[in-house]
Amino acid sequence: MTTISVIIPTWNRADFIEKAIRSALDQTLQPLEVLVCDDGSTDNTEQIVRSIDDKRIKWLPGDRGGRPAIPRNRGIRESRGKWIAFLDDDDVWLPEKLATQLEQAYKQNCLSSCTNALCATGTEEPVVYSLGWAGESLTFLDLLQGNRVICSSAMIHRSVLNMAVGFPEAVEYKAIEDYAFWLRVATITNFAFVDEPLILYMDSSQTSIRAGHKDPWWQKRKVLGNFLAWGCRRRIRFEFLKNGLRKYCAVSLIPLKSSVLDLLLKMKS
Repeated sequence: MTTISVIIPTWNRADFIEKAIRSALDQTLQPLEVLVCDDGSTDNTEQIVRSIDDKRIKWLPGDRGGRPAIPRNRGIRESRGKWIAFLDDDDVWLPEKLATQLEQAYKQNCLSSCTNALCATGTEEPVVYSLGWAGESLTFLDLLQGNRVICSSAMIHRSVLNMAVGFPEAVEYKAIEDYAFWLRVATITNFAFVDEPLILYMDSSQTSIRAGHKDPWWQKRKVLGNFLAWGCRRRIRFEFLKNGLRKYCAVSLIPLKSSVLDLLLKMKS
């Protein structure tokens, strides 16, 4: 039997958290559990979560870390489902989300899946998010071009999560920890992609964790550096890394390409 655990990291989201939780509970393919992983909230988020009368909801408290990777990883450790679906605390799933992407995952023989989204800023009508992708799956090389996985759409099989270790929790990966993690996942399995807007993604400059974050080139350096370090520890094949990064650099204009290739060429196969 297919079982799905939903992981919602949260911090002071009393105004949004109930809608997020209910959108998970109201799926046509019912989840096994909804783990609300707190990051030291000081408002009444906990009271709102506990007021929802559903035994599938679990409140997992934690101290303030300031990075969503920390509560997400806590949720992964505590989850029991065969599949893990991630939902941010200010986003909302459409009712067919889980069922549709699980069907696509089986169709594409993938152990991870993601979807497109409606993007809302809070001031204008939602529009379909521009991911620059319409294929049926996303490969490692596709993701090297850029992060095309919206976190609230990601659903990953537990076997893959065990191999990918977890979201990087260090401060420097705040707001880019998901991209670093998707690259790891994509070396193990492709992402089955559903080109339908199955989530309502909140992209408000006031609430986004990415507000004030460093420039895109710095982020690329950090993400690729984290990936290479993980790949070496996990003994990802040298040729896979080298050829993948060569293709990436061939179509990318980011200034780190020479340093990345120099590093790879110095690595032992």
